[in-house]
Amino acid sequence: MASLLNKNRPPVFCPGCSHETVLRALDRAFQNMGLCRNQIVMVSDIGCSGLFDTFFNTHALHGLHGRALTYAAGIKLARPDLQVVVTMGDGGLGIGGAHLLAACRRNLDLTLLLLNNFNFAMTGGQFSSTTPAAASIGSGFLNSIERPMDAGQVATAAGAPYVARVSAYHRNLAHLLECALRYRGFSFVDIQGICPGRYLKHNRLTPQMINENLSKLHPLEGAVAENERPEYFDAYASITARLKPAEPPSPIEVTCKPPDSERQEIVLLGKAGQRIQTAGEVLCIAGLTAGLQVTQKTDYAITVMTGPSVSEVILSPQAIHFTGITQPTIVIALAKEGIDRHRDMFSRLDSKTLLIQATGIAVPASRARVISLDFQALHLKKSDWALACLAVLAAMNKAISRAMLDAAINLQFKPPVRETVKALIHHTFTKTFMQRNACIESITENF
Repeated sequence: MASLLNKNRPPVFCPGCSHETVLRALDRAFQNMGLCRNQIVMVSDIGCSGLFDTFFNTHALHGLHGRALTYAAGIKLARPDLQVVVTMGDGGLGIGGAHLLAACRRNLDLTLLLLNNFNFAMTGGQFSSTTPAAASIGSGFLNSIERPMDAGQVATAAGAPYVARVSAYHRNLAHLLECALRYRGFSFVDIQGICPGRYLKHNRLTPQMINENLSKLHPLEGAVAENERPEYFDAYASITARLKPAEPPSPIEVTCKPPDSERQEIVLLGKAGQRIQTAGEVLCIAGLTAGLQVTQKTDYAITVMTGPSVSEVILSPQAIHFTGITQPTIVIALAKEGIDRHRDMFSRLDSKTLLIQATGIAVPASRARVISLDFQALHLKKSDWALACLAVLAAMNKAISRAMLDAAINLQFKPPVRETVKALIHHTFTKTFMQRNACIESITENF
């Protein structure tokens, strides 16, 4: 195989830089493997190591400092057939350390080459995550305070199944890189070399000294027995092969006619535990049974059973291009928490808006037409208020019809919950309910 180095952009590093040694060894490894340029993706970030993607005539992606592994993971997930190689400096390693841990845990078939020259060479020789504490660097004494990272040990502890530590001047470097590239899983090679442009100006370091330093460390020479396991895609395929195929979503047949020919924008304002989101879902399903376009936009706190809960629903005979609601046709206000989330909305309401309000719940002044419902007098629990309001809308033939609501309940709930909800809806439709809220009848006549 011919060299994959870019003839139009030949390598340019500082004289004596170990990066060029690694570059040419990697090119030989590619040739030994018989790889073509369209089979390889070089992924890099900022720093001298970030020049690798330019100097190879392959696919490439050059990204933000420390983030190369995230791009590489995305590429490999999208194109598992490609040989994805990441080059990162010790500066990028420190900046994106969490991404290294994720790559070790995930075990995607990627190869990370750490071009470790013990400093931020491109930006002035500042200390990095691997700079020795005794080194003299461009950021004063700061490196003497922090303990340098043993990148290989970190990768091993994080679960990397293949970890190697080697000098950039190793006579068989191309073979060692080839072994890492051929490994089925995440492979990490810490390649230690010399930076003549920055680090060597104030520190003595030779290939022999690198070998001596490596000999004092725990040897890392490839496969880590305790971490070896199936590669991510292999494990995923093995598990999914045993799973039953997911059932396709059940189609919702159009069996009803909508009571309104115009777009309806409905905002439900409540709190956790009032089934605000459930009521919004029922509204959407009811709309689908009438052939309408529907959207639901939700807002609720991350806390459990406390805090605001808001559901914004749009039912429209036309396509919905934007899910935001600024001028709702219907507002259901059931709790202070939700009302406070949209307090500024009330000033924009006009006489075209129907406001269904729980008795005893204060709402900001508005020009909306108001129905006040005394849920406590009707012996309804707070968790039933939102669903009861849907029954009120159906009784008024506003936004949804009774047929749409019944169809939605049958689709949304399974027994015995379905029967409980149906009983609630029936109770809401009783004459007693309508007599106690005669204002509904008068409002209905004006809509």
